[in-house]
Amino acid sequence: MDPVVIPILVAAIVVVFLVAATVRIVPQARRYNIERFGRYRRTLQPGLNFVLPVADRVNTKLDVREQVYSSDPKPVITEDNLVVNIDTVLYYQITDPRAAAYEVADYLHAIDQLTVTTLRNVIGSMDLEGTLTSREEINARLRAVLDEATGKWGIRVNRVEIKAIDPPNTIKEAMEKQMRAERDKRAAILHAEGERQAKILTAEGTKQKDILEAQGTQQAMILRADGESKAVELVFQAVHRNNADAKVLAYKYLETLPHLAQSDNNTFWVIPGELTEAIRTVTGAFGDRSAGTGLPPAAQREDATAADASDKDHVGAPEVEANSTLALDAVAAADEAAKQAAVAVSDAKAEAEAAGETRLPGRPPASGT
Repeated sequence: MDPVVIPILVAAIVVVFLVAATVRIVPQARRYNIERFGRYRRTLQPGLNFVLPVADRVNTKLDVREQVYSSDPKPVITEDNLVVNIDTVLYYQITDPRAAAYEVADYLHAIDQLTVTTLRNVIGSMDLEGTLTSREEINARLRAVLDEATGKWGIRVNRVEIKAIDPPNTIKEAMEKQMRAERDKRAAILHAEGERQAKILTAEGTKQKDILEAQGTQQAMILRADGESKAVELVFQAVHRNNADAKVLAYKYLETLPHLAQSDNNTFWVIPGELTEAIRTVTGAFGDRSAGTGLPPAAQREDATAADASDKDHVGAPEVEANSTLALDAVAAADEAAKQAAVAVSDAKAEAEAAGETRLPGRPPASGT
């Protein structure tokens, strides 16, 4: 080999070595701490950087992105002397690479021990129930203490979260029983409240139904009474407008009597006491009662006396015979009404005797029709 080539090769190798030792390429989100002869010189930023070969060297390489650190469960004693295991999660970020490398030997270990100490101070002033229900307060106090302590280390604690709080097994069983009893209590209360609401709604519905039915019945009765009142008023006006006298009214009275015995449920029939007077009124409307009878005045007086005595003895239930002398004096219309009344009386008496009730109220048994 040519002696000249060897020095050239050696020089090329030295140049390459020097270039490689001089150029430092730092990735994004990374920071390199440079020491010159063992003393901190500067921190390299991302990109292409130049250093003195042999004199400068990289001491630490740090990641300035936000990082997550999960600690192991640590036993902590509460105010009511219960040991609980608490597991925390820490979110931190390196803001000063020089301080993180030279102010503390192991910043993760330091943060972990500081977290445990702070937790014991905070949890020691709370009971178990307060510990389980005050996570936000514990997180805030932890962050305040850690942020103050790690500030000089070039680290910013962004968030501290309690991942788990594990009480003893006996406490867990007691808590489960308490929660089960509380759920049963709420279920019973909700069930009772539902039944109460159902009964209230049912009572309200029944009340509204009764009120509406009563109002409907009231309105129906009012309308019915109003109709009957108007009907009576119209009949009364028609009677007075046509100037009807007592004779016409007596005739209509006799005309209505046969309808009283038409019901199938009647076992006896009481003849109103006004029947004889109505017949006399109708008969008197067509002439003298003594005319055409063929009886002397004395006999007529005796007949009238006997009729009056019979009316007094059987007030409220007089009987009319089909061959009465009063009916013989009536004209065709009055005679027909009297015959219909007598037939109705006879039918009613026959039905009463068939049913075994031949005694009319207020008088002895009848001996004949």
